[in-house]
Amino acid sequence: MPAQILGTDIEQYLDAHERKSLLRFITCGSVDDGKSSLIGRLLYECQLIFDDQLAALASDSRRYGTRGDALDLALLVDGLSAEREQGITIDVAYRYFSTDRRKFIVADTPGHEQYTRNMVTGASTAEVAVILVDARHGVLTQTRRHTFLVTLLGIRTVVLAINKMDLVDYAEERAEQIAEEYEAFASRLGELDITCIPLSAVHGDNVVARSDRMPWYAGPALLEYLETVEPRRPPGAAPFRMPVQTVLRPDLGFRGFAGPVVRGTVAPGDRVVVLPSGRTSTIDRIVTFDGDLAQAEAGQSITVTLTDEVDVSRGDVLASATEPAAVADQFEVDLVWMSEQEMLPGRSYLIKLGTQLVPGSISKPKYRVNVDNLDRLAATTLGLNDIAVCTLSLDRAVPYDRYADNRELGGFLVIDRLTNDTVAAGMLRLALRRSTNVQWQEVEVTKQARARLAGHQPCVVWFTGLSGAGKSTVANLLERRLHALGCRTYLLDGDNVRHGLNHDLGFTEVDRIENIRRVAEVAALMVDAGLIVLVSLISPYRSDREQARSLVEPTEFCEVFVDTPLAVAESRDPKGLYAKARRGELPNFTGIDSEYQPPLWPEVHLEMTSLAPEEAAERVLLTLRERGVLPS
Repeated sequence: MPAQILGTDIEQYLDAHERKSLLRFITCGSVDDGKSSLIGRLLYECQLIFDDQLAALASDSRRYGTRGDALDLALLVDGLSAEREQGITIDVAYRYFSTDRRKFIVADTPGHEQYTRNMVTGASTAEVAVILVDARHGVLTQTRRHTFLVTLLGIRTVVLAINKMDLVDYAEERAEQIAEEYEAFASRLGELDITCIPLSAVHGDNVVARSDRMPWYAGPALLEYLETVEPRRPPGAAPFRMPVQTVLRPDLGFRGFAGPVVRGTVAPGDRVVVLPSGRTSTIDRIVTFDGDLAQAEAGQSITVTLTDEVDVSRGDVLASATEPAAVADQFEVDLVWMSEQEMLPGRSYLIKLGTQLVPGSISKPKYRVNVDNLDRLAATTLGLNDIAVCTLSLDRAVPYDRYADNRELGGFLVIDRLTNDTVAAGMLRLALRRSTNVQWQEVEVTKQARARLAGHQPCVVWFTGLSGAGKSTVANLLERRLHALGCRTYLLDGDNVRHGLNHDLGFTEVDRIENIRRVAEVAALMVDAGLIVLVSLISPYRSDREQARSLVEPTEFCEVFVDTPLAVAESRDPKGLYAKARRGELPNFTGIDSEYQPPLWPEVHLEMTSLAPEEAAERVLLTLRERGVLPS
């Protein structure tokens, strides 16, 4: 072939390859349903495995395989040594391959229930779900769980791949029975496009080409289906959305806002609104490394400049001025709990929504879903892999879209503030409109006016420490000294508030967090009233104390660590609580079978082994003077 023709053919081939559509799909299902084998078979039959890979696969098959002398195609996907040793998938494995008609990115996800969180990760970007079922076992709990999850994550196009038909003698009746059972369950999840394909991943039946072993099946082979399917997408033209990732300021003459276009299109001259501030401007330029663009669309990462000098920061969203995103701070959400530590309603978590990281809390679940029958069950908390509907409350209003309309601005992660672990994934259903329906009422007598009348600054003095450490003793002595100085005070003691405000709470971890949350809210109200509020609570968790601190101004919170060793506190045991805890009569008792997290940087550290209570109270009093709470 002449060189010029070869060059032309290569250019045409590359151009055609570039123009192919891309389909992202996920394989999921229960343990050992053959997900990795199916992907391996697709790669093998499409001749996408190089000679050196085949040689390595042959060697690995002899060492780890389950097919005797034959190639174990699952090993093409299972890369971790633990996966190969156990013959299971643990982590999400992404594979790219291409045919003459389409490009594909497939996420092979684990089937074990304990790795459901990994499956959620893989499904979050997929358009089609291939859910495998072992023809011998039929529809299992994990099959239902994964189906429910993919519908929650917005996937409406599903393939039920009835695998291992070779182990049931390719029986048509068995395939029909499984398809009917699955479709009866899936019919309760809304409108889904379901295609049932019986196949054998090990032998390649109905994977790439139709199989003579199942002449009763008249549908497409799996690859043929994947090459032609058009996933269901939200109807209508999508309005422009771009979460701002960073502000670029390379010199005094340029100020650009960089981020991905997650929805719609944008061009110079388009009017946009900056959310949540609501300021409007016009797109001046769309800047990329290769030069300015006349238009950008979803999937592109760009930098835009605006015609006006408006305040735009990381976490803001640029949106179409004619169809802006909504803004709210409270939502009804679907939540998938992904941590072995149970959810603690009322605890402050970090919520990752788009490019924003916002403090927020989750309410007691409205209901938990039983994935076997989709019944709604009562729940007070959530454990690993539980799926529920909850209320999410954020510390500030944020721009959002419903997850059904926009994954990027409707999906969020929940992050533990202490460990930085991702503990849950969620999808925004709707806003509860608290920010528009419930607003602050302006008052004429302010906190500053009340403080002037009191003759001192308001403050929360938060005493924390083990039971028997001496918190209440020191707090009482301090209040006496403040009262003698003419200060307006109030003492919120842990035992006293449980007689009234918190009489309905027990001592589980969830109840204790709610106990602290309520006391912190009351203390903040009293600070607004101009008082010096003394709080005496064990308050064992740093995150809860930090949440209490966040409710007032930084200068209005003074954390006092009453530091008494456990052995000393237990030797005092004025209420006999330690003795009961040692006998197992008081579960979740701090210091015995429940953790106490000491403050890292308290404003006052009282080492009670060397301080008398009166000296401790004077030291706190001195700190309050130094901080300007009391007049000099």
